[in-house]
Amino acid sequence: MAAAAIRDQLNGLVNSMFAEGLLDGQFNQLQMLQDETNPGFVAEVITLFCEDAERLIKELSTLLDQPVVDYFKVDAYVHQLKGSSASVGAQYIKLACVKLRQFCEAKNKEGCAHALNLIRHEYYRLKVKLEMMVQLERRIQAYEGQ
Repeated sequence: MAAAAIRDQLNGLVNSMFAEGLLDGQFNQLQMLQDETNPGFVAEVITLFCEDAERLIKELSTLLDQPVVDYFKVDAYVHQLKGSSASVGAQYIKLACVKLRQFCEAKNKEGCAHALNLIRHEYYRLKVKLEMMVQLERRIQAYEGQ
């Protein structure tokens, strides 16, 4: 009974994230890969995404704080972040990465900094909900494991 209530809570959270545009259809694909043999798959992928995104955002911040920006490196990191975001369905982060890459191609440091701030904002907005999702997933697993 408790697991079903938590599952309803989780479904409501995921539905609200879709309604807000935080997630796209790729997240559905990710969910379909989770089954009884790997019940923690989504939580594991989300955790890895968050660790990776934070590392990449930090690297991008460091690169853009340099007096002379290495736009080739910036582009490489933002490309990684875009791919990682796309793989979990983090729609707004992916779109913000596209903007950052455009500014990077134009070698526009101010535009890059603005786009990185947008990425950071969208990431932290999403991260709060992803963390709630992971907690709910783990609570469900704990109940079902008993």
